[in-house]
Order: sequence, then structure tokens, then C-alpha cells
Amino acid sequence: MKNKPIDIVLIGTGNLAEQLALALTQCGAGLRQIYGRNEVRARELGELCHTPHTSKPEEVVAADLYLVAVSDRAVELATRPLPIPEGALVAHTAGSVPITALPHPRIGSFYPFQTFTQGRRVDFREIPIFVEASDPQGLEMLREVAQRLSDRVHEADCDRRRRIHLAGVFAANFVNALYGVGVDLVREAGFGFQELKPLIREVAAKALDEPTHPRRVQTGPAVRGDRAVLENHRALLDAIYGAGSPENEVLKKIYNEISERIWETSKRTF
Repeated sequence: MKNKPIDIVLIGTGNLAEQLALALTQCGAGLRQIYGRNEVRARELGELCHTPHTSKPEEVVAADLYLVAVSDRAVELATRPLPIPEGALVAHTAGSVPITALPHPRIGSFYPFQTFTQGRRVDFREIPIFVEASDPQGLEMLREVAQRLSDRVHEADCDRRRRIHLAGVFAANFVNALYGVGVDLVREAGFGFQELKPLIREVAAKALDEPTHPRRVQTGPAVRGDRAVLENHRALLDAIYGAGSPENEVLKKIYNEISERIWETSKRTF
């Protein structure tokens, strides 16, 4: 496999597709074309990466590997209209979709475990990439491409990949949503997001510096079992959002359940 360059077609023009296209171009991994149904975005991404692009299925070129970087819902249908040659490998980038969702003989997954935002650059060398394929040759191909991008390449089947994706939802999506609640409460006090940012930075830094488990650096009233402060916070939520209001009930439920989780897990040793 390594004696022959791998020709790649990237399918998709969203946030992940943009970052993948840039990374593949920069490392010389053999990106031959970008395909996307949105003609404007396909052209923008092609120009950004100095790579041929098309929005017409019949113009998609022959390649060894087709990377499907689309939303989970679109994985199954994204390649159906494309003239993919027999023997080519088709791999999606989704965290919670089985490779069998792809309607092709040779299939796989190429899952970069990171959050992606249009226009915000990431260092792929630090991003774990989890690969899976329906045959050994396909797995070797995906490993070769992944290793050109990242220093952290692992094999993971769908079951393991789903668990990793779930971990990301808790550690990233949910945490960011809670940042939003924090910003709303800081603004209720007459200040802004800037006053919250040093706290966010330090909490993240402590968690990253902890070698075994972030629970070891957990702080706050719940880990101390400070019931007086906990009750005061519940009363504040009533005052700010209105006792019995739907939003207040949701926030109090989140506050109570996470506080209880912190208290229970703080009793464990690692």
C-alpha cells in the first residue's frame, strides 16, 4: 500500500470536511477532489485548499479512498449518486454510525475525535483518529492516511467508537452548554463573559494537568458537602428564573443531579 500513493476524494463541505481538506492538502496525502452538493461551498473549499472541486455527481473522479465527511443523518445517502469504482474503499467520519450504513462492498470509518468549527484551525497531529474497515487492506489504507495526519491513530469498531462519541458529548457538548448557563448568571449579576473566562481556563488546565482522573481536582460546595451553600444556590435560581417556571425547574434539576453526582463520586479513590 505504501509503495503506491493513495488517491482520495473528500465528500462533504461542512466544518469537519474543511479541516480534513486543509490537513490532507498540507501533509500531501493525495487529496484529488472535493465533492459537495452545495456548489458555493464546494468552490470555496476547493479554492481554499487549491484542490479540484465539483458539485456534480457525474464529475466525481476515480479514487482509492472516498472519505464521507457529512452529518450522521446523511451518511447512508451521500454516496449513492456517485460513480464510485468497484474495489474503492468508502469510509465515513461519523462517531455513532456503523460502517454498514455505507452501501458499498468495501467500507470503513475514519473518526477524528475533536470538535470542528468553520474557520477555526486545529492541529491534527494531536487529534486521536479512530479507524475501522471491512477488510485488512482497507484498514491498512486508513491507518496510512491517518498516520500522515495524526500521532494518535487507533483501531476501534463501532461499539467502541460510539462510547468515545458519548464521552465527547459529556466532556465537550454538555460542558459548553453549562458555560452558557454560567454566562447567563454572570450577566444577571451585571458582568460579562470576560469575568468567567479565567475560571474556565484554570479548571480546564487543572483537568488536563491531572495525570489520572479529573475528579482528583474537583472543587466546589458539592464535593465539600456544603448543604448551606447548595440550598442558597437553589433559592437564587428561584429568585432569578421564578419559582416553578419551566426554565427554573430544568436548571434546578441539572444543579441537583450534578451536585449529587459530584458528592457521590468524590467518595471514591483512584
